[in-house]
Formats: sequence, structure tokens, C-alpha cells
Amino acid sequence: MIESQRSTIPELREFLAAHPGRDFDRDGLRLHYLDEGEGRPVVMVHGNPTWSFYYRRLVEALSPSHRTIVPDHVGCGLSDKPDDARYRYTLESRVDDLERLLDHLGIVDDVTLVVHDWGGLIGTAYAARHPERIARMVVLNTAAFHMPKEKRFPWTLSLCRTPAVGALAVRGLNGFARGAASIGCTKKPMPRSLREAYAAPYDSWEDRIAVHRFVQDIPLQPRDQSYNLVGWVEGRLDLLRSVPMFIGWGMKDFVFDETFLKEWERRFPRALVRRYPEAGHYILEDEAESLIPEIKSFLNAPESPSTATATQAAES
Repeated sequence: MIESQRSTIPELREFLAAHPGRDFDRDGLRLHYLDEGEGRPVVMVHGNPTWSFYYRRLVEALSPSHRTIVPDHVGCGLSDKPDDARYRYTLESRVDDLERLLDHLGIVDDVTLVVHDWGGLIGTAYAARHPERIARMVVLNTAAFHMPKEKRFPWTLSLCRTPAVGALAVRGLNGFARGAASIGCTKKPMPRSLREAYAAPYDSWEDRIAVHRFVQDIPLQPRDQSYNLVGWVEGRLDLLRSVPMFIGWGMKDFVFDETFLKEWERRFPRALVRRYPEAGHYILEDEAESLIPEIKSFLNAPESPSTATATQAAES
């Protein structure tokens, strides 16, 4: 259990002490989340195999002026990790979880979404359900649409999707969580203790179920269970075109590479885009010192360039 690792991993100990979080009862399952600060709500949605720990420095930067909400998805972080009989590990379930939590907290308007990795599909699907609730979006190395045609799916992820070899690598050896932490930072490689903090919630076969199910749920073909939902989200992205958007992108991400960034730019031409040439997938680790002030400035701006453009377009 993660508590048993608190004393041996300093980054984990500091995080748990500073950010104890709260729990939401999701139909008998514990969904853990951070809820810190007051002001306009900023909802941060993590991906796989990270957890709320990924957003710790952004929470600390924004909570003096905003209400920051960071859920741990079911099966991740400090949330319960049920087996398949108790929880359906699909994109739709994740979106439902996010909606239920935010409704419970009374966060139903003026929402800023910050999304990364799988958080892009989860958060944007929520936004597609409720575009009237979304005030701004911050997009970090993620997708909200099907994989671009020119992108080749990495063979390592294909291997991880398999029931036998994939299960051994992801759930038996914890290769996905540990591997992602090892290669996710290309500018500032994580020290061992930080890598261990990321992997700490996934310390047994049973506790790694969500990591494997996320990989298996990647929608590549029409037969995949979440494929149609991603298509539905794609069809509603135009409803978000006038939402002010900041895109921060690590250009050395081997999965969410420049082909994904170009698709975001094509769909959201008014977005404010910042490229980080040396950063990898874990951009909030690689570029915290420069990226977090950019995000903070974007959120605090009275009217961003994309807002002005959207307003002019609406008035013309």
C-alpha cells in the first residue's frame, strides 16, 4: 500500500503531508481528489499511469487564487482499485465519474479544464457533454480525437495491450508505470525517488489493473469499446472552438508527438500554443519553471488573444 512507502520516498511523503485530499463515494467506491483554494474552479484531469501527484506544483501555484480540483481516477492514485466485477474500466465510466464528482461539488459553470494524456479524452468528453460549463482549457500532450492517420501506433503500446504478455509487463513487472516515469522526461530525467513516487500507487498486480485497462481501452479500431465515444466527442469539438485555449506541448513526446499537436492547431486555430523543444511527455516535470507561469498568466489574463478573436468572430 502507498502508506507503507511514505517513509522511504521523500517526494511522496511531502506530497501526502501537504495535500491530504478528500474522498467521494462513487457508488460504494472511494474516489480520492484534491480540493484546494478558493475562486474560479480549475479542474485538472490526469492520464495513465500518473495520478494527482502529477499536478502538485500547478495546484500549489494556482490554489492561492483559484479553487483547484484534481481527482484520482478509480484504480489510480489514492482511489479504490476494484476488479472488473465492481467497475467498468472504460472511457465512458471515467467521464461519468468526473461529471458525478463535479456535480457533487457544485462545480457546474466557469470551469477551467487542464488535461494531460488520457485526461484529454476524459476532460474533453465532459466538455462536449456540457460546453456551456467550460470557461477555458489548458491542453498538455494529449488528444481529444482519433489518432491522426499519419501517426503510427508505437509497438510497445501494442504489446502492452495484449492479455498475456501485456498483463505480465504492465501488471506483473509494473513496466508501464516505471517505464513511463523513466522516459517521460527528456529534458530533466527524474531522479529515482521521484520515479518511485509516481509508481507508488501501483505496487501490486491487483493495484495495477487500471494501468492495464487504460492501455487496452485506447480506441484504435471501430471494434474497440470506446471508439464510438471518441467519434462523438470529435463531432462536438466545434462547440468548444470559441473557448480560450492554451496548449503547452513537449516536442519530444514519442506518443503524443507533433502530429497530435498539429491536429489540435487545425481544430483550434485561435489557441495560444507554446512548444517546448526539449520536453517529453511529462511536461509539467520537464518544464515546470516556465510552463506553470505561462498557465498562470493565461488563466489570470482578463482577455486572452483567443478570447478576443472569438469575440470578434461572434460579433462580425
